[in-house]
Amino acid sequence: MWNVKLGDFLRARRAALSPSDAGIAAHGSPRRVPGLRREEVARLAGVSVNYYTRIEQGEGHHLSGAVMEAIASALRLNDVDRLHMLRLAWPPEVARYQTGPEKVRDSVLALAESVTDQAVYIVGRRTDLLGGNRLGFALLGVSPDQRPNLARSFFLEPAMRELMVDWSYWARHVAGYLRVASEEYPGDLLMAELISELTVESPDFVKFWDVQSVAEWTYAVREFNHPLVGHLTLNEEVVRFSDPPGQRIIFDGAAPGSESAERLRLLASLVS
Repeated sequence: MWNVKLGDFLRARRAALSPSDAGIAAHGSPRRVPGLRREEVARLAGVSVNYYTRIEQGEGHHLSGAVMEAIASALRLNDVDRLHMLRLAWPPEVARYQTGPEKVRDSVLALAESVTDQAVYIVGRRTDLLGGNRLGFALLGVSPDQRPNLARSFFLEPAMRELMVDWSYWARHVAGYLRVASEEYPGDLLMAELISELTVESPDFVKFWDVQSVAEWTYAVREFNHPLVGHLTLNEEVVRFSDPPGQRIIFDGAAPGSESAERLRLLASLVS
């Protein structure tokens, strides 16, 4: 079985890891390419150079869990990288998912709308905005009746670049999330169409996609340059649902007594 995606991912991670970060002393002639050499990864993982080379070239025969864990350790993969690598090594059975708009349970919508002191919004597995409270919509700069795809907005809407502090960091994160989601839901045709559209329309997306970034949508501290209330620093908590698969409810709140808390209250008053 040929596994080109796994080989591409391993090469990208090898190129991104410096010898010093891997605990390898620099000596000999200058390196012609960045990152580790194949023989260095093989030595760190305790496998032969020939075997590791075959894995990078897509020959995925008889990959053992112990070997993949050793490679993950050699490449200093974090938990998200490691899980993505294992999905590539042993692809899940392809399933067909609902191809129409995702639906949110009424109880989840009610939960989001009941929160008044935090911005809350609900996102589907393809990053479609599915619901939220008025403060959540206001934070994102959309009206309560709009349901944009947030990844599409992130890369194609200039307003999103203005809204997000450190846009480049978060853009890489969004591209990394889509890469993970595309492997987690390999039969989702609308997911594939979204990635194809961004590949055509956004050079920035292509740049982050090509370096094989992977990311999960988890807890973060986000900063916003909001056009109505100015700078906000918010703590983001994310709860993922197993049913429907991949949906998340996101809570963005400010530290009590902070300037951001006051500005978030001001934003709530403007949209109430």
